[in-house]
Amino acid sequence: MIALTIFLLLLVLLAAGAPVGIAMIIAGSIGLYWIAGPNAVYGILASTPHDVAATFEFSVIPMFLLMAAFVMRSGIAEDLFRAAAAWCGRVPGGLGMATALSGAGFGAICGSSTAAAVTLSSTSLPAMMKHGYNPRMAAGVVSISGTLSMLIPPSIAMVIYGLLADVNIAKLLIAGIVPAIFVTCTIMATTYVLAKRNPSHAPLAERVTLREKFRLLTKVGPIVLLFLSVTGVIYSGIATPTEASSVGALIAGLLYFLRARRTPSEVYDVLVSTARASCMIGVILLGAHVFSTFFALTQVTQGLITWIGSLDIPPWSIVIVLALIYLALGCFMDQLAILVLTVPIVAPLIDSLGYDLIWWGVVMIIVAEVGLVTPPLGLNCFIVAKYSSTPLAQVFSGTFPHVLAHLIVIAVLLLFPAITLWLPNQMQ
Repeated sequence: MIALTIFLLLLVLLAAGAPVGIAMIIAGSIGLYWIAGPNAVYGILASTPHDVAATFEFSVIPMFLLMAAFVMRSGIAEDLFRAAAAWCGRVPGGLGMATALSGAGFGAICGSSTAAAVTLSSTSLPAMMKHGYNPRMAAGVVSISGTLSMLIPPSIAMVIYGLLADVNIAKLLIAGIVPAIFVTCTIMATTYVLAKRNPSHAPLAERVTLREKFRLLTKVGPIVLLFLSVTGVIYSGIATPTEASSVGALIAGLLYFLRARRTPSEVYDVLVSTARASCMIGVILLGAHVFSTFFALTQVTQGLITWIGSLDIPPWSIVIVLALIYLALGCFMDQLAILVLTVPIVAPLIDSLGYDLIWWGVVMIIVAEVGLVTPPLGLNCFIVAKYSSTPLAQVFSGTFPHVLAHLIVIAVLLLFPAITLWLPNQMQ
């Protein structure tokens, strides 16, 4: 009864517009006071902030955010789209497929789906509209391609899940690569099918000479360099995610300064925005620790595991129900909020059922991708609607075929965990 009351209080605070981290701190502190008294609250609030900030793995987050900020303002994304468009433009839906490749490439050097959506909206979306693409189709492929940054390392969402679920972050990041390729190919295939059904919705781009194609391909070099400096060294075991994120931020910073003259105010904005985002995530993780401590004292998670274990149903059916619940939550809640609210409860349950937490983390992230493009809280769709001046209803309509395709991807990954776990299992 206490746990239910505090959880409802948390929902009320979130509905009232309180920041996720602050809402969890308030609700968790009240719950701790209710159960264990003021000394427990003082003890948790005195020690947890230091414990969260002093976690070695936490430094990955500001480094990935700094890397994303440098990349977003360096103009690398424009080069990536031009190269992809040159190679795919003469295929039905080619510019849409190039957008998916750009989203994957940008995701490989930027762990923020919001930044990816903004960047693609300002690069690939105008190009598709200029070539006569149907606005609904163009907006749909941009919205869904922006979500790839959540899955491809360096992914902020992956790092947060790893910290909350206490799993190997290096293997978790690497585990996202094969599913990300799968998802990218699915977006491209869906775009191709839509273009074949309605060729007038996706006109072919101009021809580009082979010499020009290879010249544009050289522009992708910085992206490959960044990808190898982060994901490559993590996979090879040369560096930990913390060390790799620092190297990635350094290289992204060098590219940022070498590509154009930068003013002190611009550099200041980059650093301040990174610090603010890092602090925001730090407060959210602090709130998650306070709230999960309260839940641990109530024995809710252990009771849930015991109750589900007593049910005469196969474990896979429970996993499917959880996936459906996450799909529903994604329609109404921010993906970061979903992670911090549910992972401390669901991760022990998944582990007790005998499933791999790395595999489940990847599935969760892909389900969260769907939440970014489904109404009423599809954040990527709101971003694309703003930048394209396309009615929001049309943007959601344009993403609908991709949502259906993503559901098939989720089903395949649920049925065949080896697809996700093969690459991390090859690590040293």
